Amino acid sequence: MSRPVVALSVGDPAGIGPEVAWKLLAAGDLPARLLLLADARVLARDRGLAPGAPPLPPAVDAAAFVAGDAPFGLDAAADAAGRAACPSLPPHGRVDAGAGAAAHAWVLRGADLARDGVVDALVTGPIHKEAWAAAGIGSIGHTEALAARAGARRVVMMLVGGPLRVALATIHVPLARVPGLLTPEGLADVLRVVHADLAARFGLASPRIAVCGLNPHAGEGGLLGTEDRDVIAPAVARARAAGTDAVGPLPADAAIPAAAAGRYDAVLAMFHDQGLPAVKTLAPRTAVNVTLGLGFVRTSVDHGTAFDVAGRGVATAASLRAALDLAVTLASRATGDGATDSRSKKGVGGPT
Repeated sequence: MSRPVVALSVGDPAGIGPEVAWKLLAAGDLPARLLLLADARVLARDRGLAPGAPPLPPAVDAAAFVAGDAPFGLDAAADAAGRAACPSLPPHGRVDAGAGAAAHAWVLRGADLARDGVVDALVTGPIHKEAWAAAGIGSIGHTEALAARAGARRVVMMLVGGPLRVALATIHVPLARVPGLLTPEGLADVLRVVHADLAARFGLASPRIAVCGLNPHAGEGGLLGTEDRDVIAPAVARARAAGTDAVGPLPADAAIPAAAAGRYDAVLAMFHDQGLPAVKTLAPRTAVNVTLGLGFVRTSVDHGTAFDVAGRGVATAASLRAALDLAVTLASRATGDGATDSRSKKGVGGPT
């Protein structure tokens, strides 16, 4: 696939998202044409934070941009939505309801464009969950909002970085609620989604998935908790019966290093902070968030809005570039190139 079109929602306008978008454009040599989902006021304010950034073109209809050949453009509908949601330009570094509403509108616009096949993929910049809450938005974050917009029955958050792909059984929930959210049926369904997208998007014909236990030492046969024995093990058995090569439950401190060494293609962690620290340690600036099960390609930076440095010009576009590169790779595989067994293959999202 040559010169795909990728929609890029820049995230919360009070954070570093617009700055890193400009830095991505300033660096050049991009693998895709970018349709920016933002408003012109925000982009004009932050362009000076990226030395060498190109001029901002006038807003244009998405279909017209796709039909053209410009390297990047500003989506007219997103520009209008941002101005309507946030009439006053928000200051850097502050939680602002209008900024949250604008960022949410840009995410939904991107989901619509990707779902309807107007663009080849969606890449998202960082949002601020407090700003979304202040704006009265029911979804707590990107993953939940995208799932609702796409009408997806089950989506899975997966972090890709360095030698690891780590999917999450639960996402943005308090730790105390995690055990009650785990069921054999639900976990088996998560494994189904992970297996399907590893095959269809990542080019792995027979992906092998390590499933973490919930408790220390995967419960020690029930001595340290019964969830591993009574919930996770039956889920793994169901998944295996359905054709997924899942192994577990395994102690997380064994499963994740084994995956990093190449023994597994992915890890399923039971909760957010069980799996993500390893990815961010091994890929501190280039980790990418991928949403599986949407029916379209969506990747995201793996960092927040960085309100403490927003507006200072010191942010890096490394994670955004990694997210764009991975989105282009996944979109190209989705065009029908076919899956190959690449457990030993190097490259984006593969062992390094």
